[in-house]
Amino acid sequence: MKIGKELAELTAGLDALYRATQNSDGFLNKEGLIPVAMAEVVPLPLVSYDDAREKLHALAARLPAEAESALRADYVAEMIDSLLALIDTFDGTPISFADRVARQIRVPQTLVPDAELDGYRATIREKLDELGYSGGTLAEDFERYEAQARVPTAQVLAVLNELIAEARTRVTAIMYPYDHEGMTPEGVTAVPFSAYCDYPTRKVLLNLDFPYTRFSLKHLATHEVFPGHLVHMNIRENMVEAESMPLDGAQVVTSSASSAIFEGIADNGMEFLDWVNGPEDELGVALQRLRSAMRCNAAWMMHALGMSLDEIVPIMADKALQDPITARSRLAFLSHNLRAPFVYAYYGGDMAVNAVWKLVRPEQRKAFWEYLYNNMHTPSTLAKHWHAFSN
Repeated sequence: MKIGKELAELTAGLDALYRATQNSDGFLNKEGLIPVAMAEVVPLPLVSYDDAREKLHALAARLPAEAESALRADYVAEMIDSLLALIDTFDGTPISFADRVARQIRVPQTLVPDAELDGYRATIREKLDELGYSGGTLAEDFERYEAQARVPTAQVLAVLNELIAEARTRVTAIMYPYDHEGMTPEGVTAVPFSAYCDYPTRKVLLNLDFPYTRFSLKHLATHEVFPGHLVHMNIRENMVEAESMPLDGAQVVTSSASSAIFEGIADNGMEFLDWVNGPEDELGVALQRLRSAMRCNAAWMMHALGMSLDEIVPIMADKALQDPITARSRLAFLSHNLRAPFVYAYYGGDMAVNAVWKLVRPEQRKAFWEYLYNNMHTPSTLAKHWHAFSN
């Protein structure tokens, strides 16, 4: 566990160094590099980013010899490289957006191709036809469907609360006993997110400025709570406390090698619970992935191609079946330096977890969830070591 303790202390030290340079008290800046810490970690004092680089390189040089397993050696090496890429960003060392995505998020770093986006739109078209919304263009028929599917704002929190309760019942029946945990939805406005898992207070903060359908609330219930962030963080907290997981498992680190699997677990929650029911949910999954992929493309257009938000929003609105005002508001965080590549953690993480999940046989599911939740992973370690573990 020594490597994990030192990694956690170094990461906490880097977080303290980063926070000391922030001049704004905005929500994202307040989060810092470590938005959630599930255990007390004493930060390693760092005098500069060069000092942090030197210490990270020294830790990396001790791998794989001092790691507890091949999985840990691979994971820690990728995590260290992602922190080194973050340091380049923080201190102004030249680093391309492609390198930031590749090294920090550890997923393919380019535009999601039109063929992939067209596959999601084809599914949406098929499901709209099944639901009786046809005769117009895809955008017209989808707009009619979404208008009737929208949950009135006054009912949104109650519906989300109901869906969280059902998700907890399903998690307890299928995955883990979780009747002892829960989260309470709380409405907020003028924030740079649609929903946020405030783990320490056990609240789901829901942005009431945005419209929601029942599917989107169902997705948020599984993503933020059961079996997503609440379950994932709670398992890690309990395992670190029991000393069965290294200390770095107690840290949620933004835009790092751990981010894609953190978000990928959450985005596969409905599939884990066998809770994709009928054409509305199937349409919702395709729409979720289409918009998630398009947010990656928006980030690429802004940071790799140098396009302005004014140029990006109409493309996003057209391809993601979204009105321009909502599209713009959902892209507001792209200009945040730390968060810029993080959007790739959602789509890239969803795809990475789902690619392995599709290979898991029904009788392997409990073993897979234990492997997934009880270890820190990147997209590559997840695939590589699950194949070794399951064969």
